[in-house]
Amino acid sequence: MSLKHNPMKKKQQQQNGSPANGSVRGPTANSSTQNWGEDEYEQVIEGVKKIYKSKIRPLEVTYNFEGFHSAPLTESDIEAKPLVLLIGQYSTGKTTFIRYLLDKRYPGEHIGVEPTTDKFVSVMYGGEDRVIPGNAAAVNQDLPFRGLNRFGQAFLSRFQVKDILIIYSFDRKVSQTPSPVLENMTIIDTPGILAGDKQRVERGYDFTAVMEWFAQRADLILLMFDSHKLDISNEFKLAIHSLRGQEEKVRVVLNKSDMVNQQQLMRVYGAMMWSLGKVVQTPEVMRVYLSSFWTEKPPNSFEDCRELIEAESKDLLRDLKELRRNAAIRKINEIVKRARLARVHAIIIGHLKKEMPSMFGKKKKRLALLNNLDQEFLKIQQRHHLPAGDFPNPEKFKKALELYDIDKFKTIQDNLLHKVDDALAVDLPKLMSMFPMGNPELAETERNPFEDMDSAQPTEYGQLPANFWNFSSVDKSSYTSVFQRLHPRDGVVSGANVKPVLTETGLPTDMLAKVWRLADWDGDGYMDIDEFSVAMHLIKALENGAEIPEKLPSTLMPNRKI
Repeated sequence: MSLKHNPMKKKQQQQNGSPANGSVRGPTANSSTQNWGEDEYEQVIEGVKKIYKSKIRPLEVTYNFEGFHSAPLTESDIEAKPLVLLIGQYSTGKTTFIRYLLDKRYPGEHIGVEPTTDKFVSVMYGGEDRVIPGNAAAVNQDLPFRGLNRFGQAFLSRFQVKDILIIYSFDRKVSQTPSPVLENMTIIDTPGILAGDKQRVERGYDFTAVMEWFAQRADLILLMFDSHKLDISNEFKLAIHSLRGQEEKVRVVLNKSDMVNQQQLMRVYGAMMWSLGKVVQTPEVMRVYLSSFWTEKPPNSFEDCRELIEAESKDLLRDLKELRRNAAIRKINEIVKRARLARVHAIIIGHLKKEMPSMFGKKKKRLALLNNLDQEFLKIQQRHHLPAGDFPNPEKFKKALELYDIDKFKTIQDNLLHKVDDALAVDLPKLMSMFPMGNPELAETERNPFEDMDSAQPTEYGQLPANFWNFSSVDKSSYTSVFQRLHPRDGVVSGANVKPVLTETGLPTDMLAKVWRLADWDGDGYMDIDEFSVAMHLIKALENGAEIPEKLPSTLMPNRKI
């Protein structure tokens, strides 16, 4: 039996059904954050869908909220996994960062120092590696991209969804590919921001408006900088301005931080913050991660800040791990904001309708209302005791209002307002009470102080200590030289190159085939240094007469495989 590519079979996650009685259940407020998982997340999402559909959407539809703000949410919009939006000039490492997270190449990936994509690419979790064209993705009811139809063919031809075993892209195709990290999030890779003469090139669609659309729906926005390229071009400035109102979701990643020494890094950091300070008008200090996400570390990298860079990178990865729980809270927060906005919108529409004369002078009155809209807003605010922050921009509202006949608007229906009030006062706070209270870091590290005393005891995986099945016990450094002798390309080696190393062990081919199947956990027929080290680690177990499991324990994957 020859050693050959033996991909792991992976199944797409099935959606959990809602409780039979339609009720929303969840953990109590004092539950441990460790218990917050798929079931709790699904229960919150089901609760949000039920509240929106029964109590908020009817108000939006009745008073044409779509014409002034945004279209009603679909179930796929609410069910959508947390969205991570990557923004940066070309060659800042956005695509490499995605590949680092996935720990595998994905359909259509291209990495280079030149601008490598002019597409928006959505990388998602799917049942197979594939690419979905933007036009098909935008009409698919199961995907949260139907709102992109408003940007037309010029944009949709530059959007893709890619399944890794899911990725979506909005530029001719959407790519999907299987990867554990994508089970918890969707990643949007944006076109590299242009600089210099290149930024004069017309993209053919409203780039800033598209950025704003994604930013509104994102749970985390990463502004990526290269330690050697800190200038903020005009197009980059416009992209950052499109994030206004979303500042709490923005994080800054200073990538390739190990390509400068410690003294230079301090200067680079200060220069970047100075440049950002001129563009981002916010009193809060933005969180900055110093990082270097390489598929293969360059030989000319500096090591004097390695410990700091690795600690910062771990912080970013931890934030991504916690994104699912935080995203559930954000979905409730966004629904609260939407409900408040829809309520004020309905009151405005009802007020304008009431101000119109019943018989004569309608044209003149309509013109007066349009010209004095800010004064009408002030009247409504005082009459209904509403906060000024809940009102839309008068100029933008006026432009939308000019397209409508005010006389045909609906009058205020108190029962619809009462439903929204009930959602804001009772239903949504009840959903918030489902979230566990406490320190997630403490819950993560809380453990039996005597647990390590038993780590040397044999386990179900053979006569080996329990810690043998942790990646931290893999002697990666001793296998690195062997791996480098196989002449890896792009950080990976093929099965044909690995085969002689494995057959030298003298183990039967059926055992080696099993080792390959377990260690090549992404099933792409290649091995990187982590997979190769795990393969050699498993061979060590077999040589000691121990059995290896049918499925690779998750503890044997490096921590960055989220």
